[in-house]
Amino acid sequence: MKASLAVAAGRKPIGQRTIDGTILHSDRGSQFRSNAFLRVLKNNGITGSMGCVGACGDNAAMESFFALLQKIVPDRQRWATREELRLAIVVWIERTYHRKRRQRRLGELTSIEFETIHIALKAA
Repeated sequence: MKASLAVAAGRKPIGQRTIDGTILHSDRGSQFRSNAFLRVLKNNGITGSMGCVGACGDNAAMESFFALLQKIVPDRQRWATREELRLAIVVWIERTYHRKRRQRRLGELTSIEFETIHIALKAA
């Protein structure tokens, strides 16, 4: 596990979305406890959150997401390159998961609808 991958993932939303009040949840892997990763969080006003040791419920939402992703993208066909697979995953997340999939926990809104409403309410 490399800290550089976690640092790149931590930087990804910066500049793409409003990060005010953002909480980034992770497990207790060494890459998420590295000085470089913690510095990215601190320098950008992102609050870090880590699951408890041995508390499998902490990661249940992400395990569910990855199970759905696995079923829908990588397992449906054979990919010629890793880049093709990476692009298919990004497209599925951005086009389908965030923009079309309604979530009960968000009041039957999509992630993008919920975020748009939340940002507008915060600005008012």
